[in-house]
Amino acid sequence: MQKDLLVDVQEEQILVTVVENGTLMEVYVEREFNKRIVGNIYLGIVKNVLPGMQAAFVDIGLERNAFLFVEDATPSKNMIDETFKGPQISICDLLKEGQQVLVQVSKEPVGSKGARVTSNITIPGRYTVLMPYVDYVGVSRRIENEEERERLKKISHEIKPEDMGIIVRTVAEGAGESELEMDLQNLTGIWKKIEKRLSKTSGPRVIYKDLGLTQRMVRDLLDEKVTRIIVNSIEVKDQILEAMTLLDCQYRYKIVYEQGDVLERYSILTQLDEALNKRVWLKSGAYIVIDQTEALTAIDINTGKYIGKDNLQATVLNTNLQATAEIARQLRLRNIGGIIIIDFIDMEKAEHQQLVLEALEKELKNDKTKTNIMGITTLGLVEMTRKKARMGLESLMLNDCPYCEGKGKLLSVETIALRTKKKVRSMAERTLQSALLIMANPLLASQIIGSNGVSLKKLEESTGKTIVVKGEESFHLEHVEVRSISDKEMEAYLPVKEGDIIKVLVEEPQSGDGKDGIARINGYVLSIINGSSFVGKEVSVKINKAYRTYARGELI
Repeated sequence: MQKDLLVDVQEEQILVTVVENGTLMEVYVEREFNKRIVGNIYLGIVKNVLPGMQAAFVDIGLERNAFLFVEDATPSKNMIDETFKGPQISICDLLKEGQQVLVQVSKEPVGSKGARVTSNITIPGRYTVLMPYVDYVGVSRRIENEEERERLKKISHEIKPEDMGIIVRTVAEGAGESELEMDLQNLTGIWKKIEKRLSKTSGPRVIYKDLGLTQRMVRDLLDEKVTRIIVNSIEVKDQILEAMTLLDCQYRYKIVYEQGDVLERYSILTQLDEALNKRVWLKSGAYIVIDQTEALTAIDINTGKYIGKDNLQATVLNTNLQATAEIARQLRLRNIGGIIIIDFIDMEKAEHQQLVLEALEKELKNDKTKTNIMGITTLGLVEMTRKKARMGLESLMLNDCPYCEGKGKLLSVETIALRTKKKVRSMAERTLQSALLIMANPLLASQIIGSNGVSLKKLEESTGKTIVVKGEESFHLEHVEVRSISDKEMEAYLPVKEGDIIKVLVEEPQSGDGKDGIARINGYVLSIINGSSFVGKEVSVKINKAYRTYARGELI
């Protein structure tokens, strides 16, 4: 099997995709404006203790307080054995308001919900996971050979720190004692630094940040099954090599540098767009429909164009069996977590139901995220759960549609802006003109320009072109036009020129001395001298200076 890791680097985003035989299987995204916090360790302050919910809200320095359940509030056997049913402890016996508590983020904040945190601290390395508060040794269930499991357990008992625990990860299969020991020494070093910081600070404060996406890729995704790591940035390639050295990873020869848009080159963008659709077609002509809600995800299977060759029951069974592989892929690709209900086509025979369940279990073995199939209900629905740790693909790349008041979905402004910049870079390589024009919805135009024109400036520096952004109120948010223009045309596309007198609404005070005000003309910024006292009012302004990304004017 050809398994590649594609690393697409833009100024504001790194996107890592797992591709197996040309098929997109997993997507990991890190954006400058939306950093992942799962795995980060914070010194928090308990704000509210809720005995009725057996939970507490903890201030960890983020916009919303984090949520700490009682079972996560103290290191216990519960951490390593989910079947453990110890005595019921009240949250009030563990936490008090104002108390400082060391916690680790286990789930990203989603929507109106804050992050979920735990006191069961874990620090993952390449081969092992260190558990500072639990005296325990465990081996990944994915390592099935009993002799190998016993060998790894024996090594673990010999090298683990006293009163601490370790879990041996799947990638450690076949690794020697020196490799495990070196990995563990690195983790204990991290823990000592955390303890040192704790002794010198007070909450709420971040104490430790987990690795960035490219380093996590080396730690969590890279193994002997990976054929190539294809990256389009020399700088990020060097970061990956550095991470390999740090994590004692022996796959440096697998890194390949390829300039340009690797996602387009390997037909990944089309598959990425398809992963945002509700309907997914199977090769046979059957299809599945995926509906994601806040409470659960429902997956429905339909025969569609597939009519089969035998009797009805055989057609139904074949369709359901085909669907299991695609369902497992979509769960990984979309990173769907929580409760999942699968409505397979009704099967009359119990043995057919069992075949489908076994096929689903087999396909889910390739999923590194923990899944649990509960069985089939009396209504013929398959109930299962999948651990929800990071933001799903839909939440990350889609926003509620402003045109239908949230009843549908469209690409987020950030996603469209990133794609527009990719389109601009591509056109800049093909044209001899010195300038480019971007015509877009004002909301998108503002995103492309960025605060104080910083984002647009970076785009100009990377392309070597002068870029004019023109906001068009009539444009749908996803409709963007990019074309090359001459220097003379560029001046004509500016919304104002020096000497113009216009009426505008002052929207906000300008940062800095606070005396000036800000107005916008289809995303184009107008700085108004002494205009801050007129926020919310319409004023007449004379344009003194006009630049490509903003103008300066005075009240008249």
